[in-house]
Amino acid sequence: VKDFSAKSGGGAVEAVVNGKKELVKLTISEEAVDPEDVEMLQDLILMATNDVLSKIDEATKAKLGKFASAIPGF
Repeated sequence: VKDFSAKSGGGAVEAVVNGKKELVKLTISEEAVDPEDVEMLQDLILMATNDVLSKIDEATKAKLGKFASAIPGF
């Protein structure tokens, strides 16, 4: 199963998800951890995770081609 990854915050957060859409790794740099701005870290995690899930959807569509439009949710 292929892994997909995406980064946010200039690489401060990286999410790695496998083809089954399971989060297999989450890397957070020390610079991204600011106890006074937890919301920013949460946003970076959400952005990286949503971006990597979009990459999986795009790869699935590319692989299935015209058949992807017949699948609900694509």
